Amino acid sequence: MTNSIERHATLLKAAARAAKNITTILDPLVLFERTVDIICDEFGFYYAGIFLVDEAKANQYAVLKAGRGEPGRAMLKGEHKLAIGGNSMIGACIANKQGRIALDVGEEAVFFENPHLPKTRSEMALPLIVGEEVVGALTVQSTEEAAFHDEDIAALQTMADQLAIAYQNSKLHKQAERRSRLLKAANRVGKEVTSILDIEKLLPQTVNIICEAYGLYYAGVFLLDAAGEYAVLRAGYGKAGKAMVADGHKLKVGTDSMIGACIAMGEARIALDVGEERVHFKNPNLPHTRSEMALPLMYGGKALGAVTIQSSEERAFSEDDITTLTTMAEHLAVAINNAHLLDELKEAHNEILRNKVFEALTSASTEAIHWIGNKTLPISLTIARLQEEIAAGQVDVESLKEDLDLISESAAQIIQVKEQLIGAVREMKPRSVLLADVLQTAAQQRNISEKTLKVKIDPAAAYLIADSTQLTRALGNLLQNAAEAGAKSIKVTAKPTEERGVVEINIEDDGAGMSMDAMQKAWSPFYSTRGVSHHGLGLPAALHVVSQSQGRAALVSEEGKGTTVAIFMPRGKSNDQAVEAGEVKNILLIDDNDDWAKLFGELLKGTKIKLTQSTDLKKLPDADVILVDENIAALSLTDALSALSKAGVLSKTIVLTSAINPERVTQFLRAGVKDVTVKPYAGNEVSELLK
Repeated sequence: MTNSIERHATLLKAAARAAKNITTILDPLVLFERTVDIICDEFGFYYAGIFLVDEAKANQYAVLKAGRGEPGRAMLKGEHKLAIGGNSMIGACIANKQGRIALDVGEEAVFFENPHLPKTRSEMALPLIVGEEVVGALTVQSTEEAAFHDEDIAALQTMADQLAIAYQNSKLHKQAERRSRLLKAANRVGKEVTSILDIEKLLPQTVNIICEAYGLYYAGVFLLDAAGEYAVLRAGYGKAGKAMVADGHKLKVGTDSMIGACIAMGEARIALDVGEERVHFKNPNLPHTRSEMALPLMYGGKALGAVTIQSSEERAFSEDDITTLTTMAEHLAVAINNAHLLDELKEAHNEILRNKVFEALTSASTEAIHWIGNKTLPISLTIARLQEEIAAGQVDVESLKEDLDLISESAAQIIQVKEQLIGAVREMKPRSVLLADVLQTAAQQRNISEKTLKVKIDPAAAYLIADSTQLTRALGNLLQNAAEAGAKSIKVTAKPTEERGVVEINIEDDGAGMSMDAMQKAWSPFYSTRGVSHHGLGLPAALHVVSQSQGRAALVSEEGKGTTVAIFMPRGKSNDQAVEAGEVKNILLIDDNDDWAKLFGELLKGTKIKLTQSTDLKKLPDADVILVDENIAALSLTDALSALSKAGVLSKTIVLTSAINPERVTQFLRAGVKDVTVKPYAGNEVSELLK
């Protein structure tokens, strides 16, 4: 009797010491690992382990979360679990909410023989109970037969109760920490996304914040297409997200996908085990998703799209997650709507700017008519005087020469004005054009020397979206203005801007510059600082071309120091689409080894076409097609066409140019060439040329 009392007292003291240690630990994993060590060390038992009820599997199993020594590590690695209510001490004690003792486990009916613990001869299983709920169980095992008594259950149950309370406290602490972290993350999302008005920056930033702040596997943002039929992925986290965006990943609204369903119904969808969720869209790019939440992006009762949030854990989303993420989605919807409004305002501004340019040109019509009238008046007066002299038989040859010079000068200026006023309406469909080639043509047409012109183009700004003919005219106007201002150096630089899809082109000269008053009038039609001999349409016409291409321009000048014109244009891209050669096997290209010639050679790689490039016309190789660049530095186009005419091959010659001029086209066709067309800058354009 005395020994039993002493033994019970010893157990109570050991249990109290163990309880004191474990109640100070807030990390569940550390708590369990420390508990099994304390039990074995304080009580001298062979083994101890802690199981928790697996809520994800509908409380069907108790899963081992901590085990003593090497047997424990081996069972954890093997994801050891026992059926609740099955033939095991743990399963029975959880099902019955009562402690169990097996004094000789070999004879105990409810014991599940475990090869990892071959020396166990006695086992005690104690339920971990919080309130009325069993959250798990504790197994304690000994190598001695009949090692446990009924009073041991009472002593160790005290410690098990303390363990259950400590576990509950750790869960509450973890939930409080998570709630705090979620609130901070939601606040961060709210602050950051509502401050970004560029939708191309907003959406990628949002998915990054969500995944990093919430520790999630994946997040993506879908926006509705114009028809409202599909939700198109606009931003996704990580490599998987980028791959799906690049592939144009989209989901039909109202179909069996989390995103499609949530947009159609205008409410959140949650799948805690996506393998079992009917509306989950299986995605090979995201094989580890086990929980998914789809939140609609609603603004003013209208669906803008949806956010998908995914975890690699089953049942990953708590009520706190749902609340904070729903709040985040509301912030995001507001930010997206603001970005859409800003885009609409920009487009409206661009439309206003285009209208103002057209209004300016229209209001200048009277000035243009007056200006042209002034230029035609000397012509009509001179012709009348000549007619009188001829009738009287008193023609003065020297006077006649002066009169003809006057007529020629006035006619040339009228033609220039015609080109500036009428040329801008002869537009082709904008396409990706090679800036270096257009700039080279503009410089050659305006007789800007290579010594004067210095060009530096960032490879990322190599292509612009424009009509090459009009862009050549616009750049030519700007280069000519610089030259006529007395510039000894003209620097042209091009680079991408921070604004997505926009290239900045700067044309800087060291010419005479402008006063502040002149700079304010510089964009006005028919205004010129260089006297009546200049029509003053160079800058307005250039601005019109840039505006028509959805671009903009700015000018900075200082008298005596020079002028810089900045043009902002939509960025184009290279097109490496395969060239279809048709029946063409041999091409002769008469051109310098310039940027366009190199591009043309690259586009023909991978075809069976033999390309011969040369400016030596003494010996012409056989060719199915002969291509001639209109602007060749090595020789004149007249000499080239003359040599081709003598060789009898003009009928298969095509003149290529970056700027179509109707008068020159007529001239070349009359000379006998097969065709005159714009240069191709992409594979599909080359295919069209060779048809």
